[in-house]
Amino acid sequence: MNQMFRPDTDRAQEFEGRVVGMINDGALCLMVAIGHRTGLFDTMAGMAWANSAEIAEAAGLQERYVREWLGAMTVGRIVDHDPDTGTYRLPDEHARVLTRDGEGDNMAVAAQIIPVLANVETDIVDCFREGGGVPYERFDRFHEVMMEDSNQTVVPNLVDKILPLVDGLVGKLERGIRVLDVGCGRGRALNSLAAAFPNSTFVGYDLSDDAIAFARAETRQQGSTNVAFYSRDVTDLEATVEATAFDLVLTFDAIHDQADPMAVLRGIRRALKDDGVYICQDIRGSHHHHGNMDHPLAPFLYTVSTMHCMTVSLAQGGEGLGTMWGCETALSYMADAGFSSVTQYELEHDIMNVYYVCRP
Repeated sequence: MNQMFRPDTDRAQEFEGRVVGMINDGALCLMVAIGHRTGLFDTMAGMAWANSAEIAEAAGLQERYVREWLGAMTVGRIVDHDPDTGTYRLPDEHARVLTRDGEGDNMAVAAQIIPVLANVETDIVDCFREGGGVPYERFDRFHEVMMEDSNQTVVPNLVDKILPLVDGLVGKLERGIRVLDVGCGRGRALNSLAAAFPNSTFVGYDLSDDAIAFARAETRQQGSTNVAFYSRDVTDLEATVEATAFDLVLTFDAIHDQADPMAVLRGIRRALKDDGVYICQDIRGSHHHHGNMDHPLAPFLYTVSTMHCMTVSLAQGGEGLGTMWGCETALSYMADAGFSSVTQYELEHDIMNVYYVCRP
């Protein structure tokens, strides 16, 4: 065999070890998601060393399942285990990033994306062979998980970090303006704003009937009268939205998976008053594969793109931009949609996204 085609044995062994790590880490994502959904991490964060029966009782769960889950957590070095006493403990350092009351973002929320996407694996394989896409309604719990993520990256940071990207915007909201959220999901961000700024009026649009129903129920629960949610396809926004009707338009992680992103952006431009502003949160990254080599979440984001964002767009006969459409593409689209000024911001609390402030 020609020497240039001889495999590098060391490289092969190194890669084999990496694949083993991938398999283990992928499995642990499922277990971490279960630990989050069952409240096991939250329960253990408040406990001293305890055995599986004590942990199961405290969490209100079945001991046999908890015991096996603890096995995965032990060998995955997520919980500490004392074999002499048969007890377990969640270290404070790990609780900080795996619990709802931790000091940092709860990374277990993101781990849930893996089982959500795994549910449509067969559908995606079919799309590889036949084309087309997988529609939104095939994704169980997607809006629920996205709402949890929004509760960490968007909602608690709106007033202090995101809105101040525009000078004087908070003051305008306090006095009273009209706000539109396009692709609002379950409406947690908009309901939060409606409660914080009672003199302003808020409108949310989303394609999902279930998400809109959830948003409306939360509106009723909090007693807000200045916010309304509507189920609609925003692709026709350019033709149907009232021109210059809004002072502020928001999108949170919503543009890249639209069937026709340019049409949506043109609709947003039409909806804005001449002195209005559009704040767009979307994925931080490059349009080029090689430009994302050092991105800390690039493999995760390309996976999410393949198995959700790109495919839901293609399912509507759309463009299929995908999650990693890139900042270069975003800036080009925004300019073509009619925004004369676009400024990019990266916020310390959000390593996944970039924030665009766009003006007519």
